[in-house]
Amino acid sequence: MPTQFSRRSVLQLTALTPMLRPLLAQIRSANAAPSVVSLTRGESRRTNVFEALTAIDQQIQPVLNTKKSVAIKVNNVSTVNQLAATHADSIHGILDYLAPRFQGPVYIVESAADDTLEGFDNFKYAQLVADRKPQEVDLIDLNREAKFKVVAMLDYDLHAKPARMAARLFDPETYIFCASMLKTHNVVVASLGVKNMALGAPLHSLRGEPQWNDKRVVHNGLRQTNYNIFLAAEALKPFWGTSVIDGYEGMEGNGPSMGTPVASRLAIASTDFVAADRVAVETMGINPEWLGYLRFCSDFGVGQYDMAKIEVRGEKIAAVQKKYRLHPDIERELQWMGPMTELPRLVG
Repeated sequence: MPTQFSRRSVLQLTALTPMLRPLLAQIRSANAAPSVVSLTRGESRRTNVFEALTAIDQQIQPVLNTKKSVAIKVNNVSTVNQLAATHADSIHGILDYLAPRFQGPVYIVESAADDTLEGFDNFKYAQLVADRKPQEVDLIDLNREAKFKVVAMLDYDLHAKPARMAARLFDPETYIFCASMLKTHNVVVASLGVKNMALGAPLHSLRGEPQWNDKRVVHNGLRQTNYNIFLAAEALKPFWGTSVIDGYEGMEGNGPSMGTPVASRLAIASTDFVAADRVAVETMGINPEWLGYLRFCSDFGVGQYDMAKIEVRGEKIAAVQKKYRLHPDIERELQWMGPMTELPRLVG
């Protein structure tokens, strides 16, 4: 005889669901196999990336073989400063890995903070495409493509607000490589793979059009930005393939666009984007508890953030670690961890 639930019981269970999700994530994590992250070091950016991907080939290929296309999501937070943007040699490293393994079209995609095509031109991506003709590589400005999926975010006043995010990053037939870097950040401490996806997905208007920018929906306050990156990551995660973090030359200080270089000479790769970011945080000598959005991702099962459950292949973290100088506003950035004093007390 089926169990009977009253309407009141169902409502009580529904109310408890948000509180149970972190517990369920912990149970899943305890029973799951360790996440695998590769860590390479050397004097060639391109070779570092290629070898990092080759080291986790067994994790990549089974899923890659089921896809019709590949999208390499680059990070062009600046369209003029190469230190702040994905280097062409990093993309070459990904394409070197793909060359014998994937025969379909490959798209280099971005929704840059400014004009995406300006960044493509300044960072020599067009020349890269010309150099890789046998691989059917093309460039796509996600803002000009203008196809989107709406994801709910929180605005500064903690009201729900829709954000238009690039539809191509939600395509189940596309294998997505995230090509990010090691960088400090002016709001969320560090900008790595998860943030590249979450803040690169929202679209904005083109020059000459009525102005709107849904990146500002996601990126609008300390607490809100950390939480919104988590919400975006949760929505995007089912479509993620592999995170590649280029640390050949990282950025410290006034990141993510105006900092100074750090010669870390490493690369990180994983099919678990959160685990890749955790290893990256360790190589930068940053306290992992300070990154709210990654902690939220961990709590809700988006990825593995516990080093005890991450298998690092290749270099030892201690051998490549360099302590990055953080953004001058780091003390204010960490206020997301404190009590909520800017709103009235709870009522009811």
